Amino acid sequence: MNRSVIQSIVLPVHAIKTGLLLLSVFLVASCKTTGEEPEKRIKDLSQNASLEFEEPTRQIHLDFHTSQYIDSIGFKFDKKQFQKALRVGKVNAINIFAKGHHSWSYYPTKIGMVHPKLDFDLLKAQIEACREIDVEVFAYFTVGWSANDVKKHPEWAVVGKDGSNAFREQLKTLGPNDSFSGWEYLEPSGEYAELIYAQTEELIKNYDLDGIWYDIHEPEKMNFNPWSLNDYKQRGIDSNDSLAVKKRTYEKYDTFFEKTGEIIKKYKPEATIYYNGTTRTYNTENIKLFKHGFFVHNTKHDLEDLPTAWGGYDIFPWRSKYFANTGKDIVAMSGKFHKAWGEFGGFKHKDALLYEAASMVAFGASCNMGDQLHPSGEMDMGTYENIGYAFDYVEKIEDYGVGADHVAKTGLYIGEDLTAIEGAVAMLLENQVNFNVANTMQDWSNLEVLVITSGGVLDRDVSKVKEFAAKGGKIIGLGEGILKNNEPIVDIGAEYVGPADYDIDYTVVEASIGKGLVSSPFLNYTAALRVKPKEGASVLASIREPFFSRTVTHYSSHNNTPNRLDAAEHPAVIRNGNIIFIAHDIDRQYSREGARTHRDLFYNSLQLLRMQPMVTTEMPSMGRLNLLHQPKQKRYVAHLLYASPIQRGSVRVVEDLVPLYDTHVTLDLPESITEAYLVPSGEVLSIGEVEDGRILVTVPKFECHTAIVLEYGEADAVE
Repeated sequence: MNRSVIQSIVLPVHAIKTGLLLLSVFLVASCKTTGEEPEKRIKDLSQNASLEFEEPTRQIHLDFHTSQYIDSIGFKFDKKQFQKALRVGKVNAINIFAKGHHSWSYYPTKIGMVHPKLDFDLLKAQIEACREIDVEVFAYFTVGWSANDVKKHPEWAVVGKDGSNAFREQLKTLGPNDSFSGWEYLEPSGEYAELIYAQTEELIKNYDLDGIWYDIHEPEKMNFNPWSLNDYKQRGIDSNDSLAVKKRTYEKYDTFFEKTGEIIKKYKPEATIYYNGTTRTYNTENIKLFKHGFFVHNTKHDLEDLPTAWGGYDIFPWRSKYFANTGKDIVAMSGKFHKAWGEFGGFKHKDALLYEAASMVAFGASCNMGDQLHPSGEMDMGTYENIGYAFDYVEKIEDYGVGADHVAKTGLYIGEDLTAIEGAVAMLLENQVNFNVANTMQDWSNLEVLVITSGGVLDRDVSKVKEFAAKGGKIIGLGEGILKNNEPIVDIGAEYVGPADYDIDYTVVEASIGKGLVSSPFLNYTAALRVKPKEGASVLASIREPFFSRTVTHYSSHNNTPNRLDAAEHPAVIRNGNIIFIAHDIDRQYSREGARTHRDLFYNSLQLLRMQPMVTTEMPSMGRLNLLHQPKQKRYVAHLLYASPIQRGSVRVVEDLVPLYDTHVTLDLPESITEAYLVPSGEVLSIGEVEDGRILVTVPKFECHTAIVLEYGEADAVE
């Protein structure tokens, strides 16, 4: 690797990929890394061994759900203007519309319905424009929502067991000029599925596409429309048997995914296929069904997380880790919108796009930013200037994140409760604990500590948890998550007695887990499970119960009942060797109430077990740390992020990108590190040593994002 030293000029990583050996001035942008001294050693990145990944790194999802009540659809489409927008946006792939939620197709289909106000082949024109500038093209195709299809065939709509339809019931209460939300849902089965199969073949056969992106799939919705009832009858399924109906529903979706996949592969074996909704974990259906996992039909996983609109900024990190272990490329999806999809004229600030895009790469994913094309067909240049601001930075860092392996010695086992997942993830992220999601990891042998959320261990994994503990693995179990049929699945050093007797209770910590915590009893918003310690177990925190549960007839003061002065017989935190049991669902409580006392209690308990983390740092609570491994390049990359989203109205906003100074990062890696430097600046960092063979590097200053590259040998030659 070239070791030449220059002061302020570096070669962008993406130049290697395009074959353009051009030098560019390193501009200190919003995401930047600088030192205080006027002169710094800057590493020449020109000989970087580029990471191999198939999925394009800077994508656009171009919504175009356009009503028949708008005239002259696409009349201002101009190839040059379209191309200019994509170039300004630094875009290398785009999802464009073949068929949208109104059921209209944007090409002269012989199978579906062409938009009545469109007089040319918009799909073909967009594809040709993309091909001329080497932008990959995927066709969007709606499935679950298709308004005019269901108007034409009302019998295709999904209905409840009683024959009701929630969408139509909503319409009954609205006047002709009232606004409404939602669309009528269709299951891809029967004649409706046949329509989609035919149109899929029409598209993939006649258009130069790199893949198809199918939208809106909700396999958890049971269907009792006429076709489904007849199908159940023919198969001998009792429609009152909910389990049998659910199983048959899953079979119908599998059939749909398999048939559309077969059609696409027949004509284009290398085409990508994605079914949106199959990677949805908001209702944890895909967690429960991992072995069945509808997402196995995808060739890639697009993770649709709009942090301003739903879920916030902590959903994508754990979902990226969950799906990265499935062995397929990950694409992170957000949007240019202030709020959510379908918002014309809503703009997220470019600094927010910058932070989101940097976070996507930091957690190993390609980037996809959602946009919405105006009915006229003209691209909004302000949108692509903002996206280009973010994607310009992505170009500089993408080789150091996209497609890399997540590595960590702390594993998070997530159960079926989303609130518990979100709380546990927040407690880990806010303490900069580098972790992996254990559920989708085949091998736990490299894990030191397993954190089990109060959502519980799925039946299929109980034996795996037991085996992990038997081999000396360390475990923190939260609340009922470590129980199965009211019995601990591993030896927590206590017997289960029963649920709580009161509505709330209080924790008093011992010194061993008391760092930063008050010595007084502190409130738990839900009370602990009752367990009886065994001989030899260590009580790390005790419980003070209230005098009584607060009711209409028994109450004291304004809120919760005060604590008794004596300790309860059952503890709050207990340790038995390598296992710590926290009797409260502090993950759920932290998600709902946000009390730092609960986060600190969890972290202090974790620190008793976490002796060999691969990477640690201390940043403010909104700092984010993630460690990636690129074995082909023989390097680790530690990504650091910092922004502080605030709640403003109904949305979360990233606004102030505040610099952090002298961020110390300690690493314990299996390889001997020969060099450390920052991306994208190329600034070489000195490597210090601390005890036990660990190393220490310090980032002098960064804003928003930087990445520490840690090389441990000569990289494999770039082909």
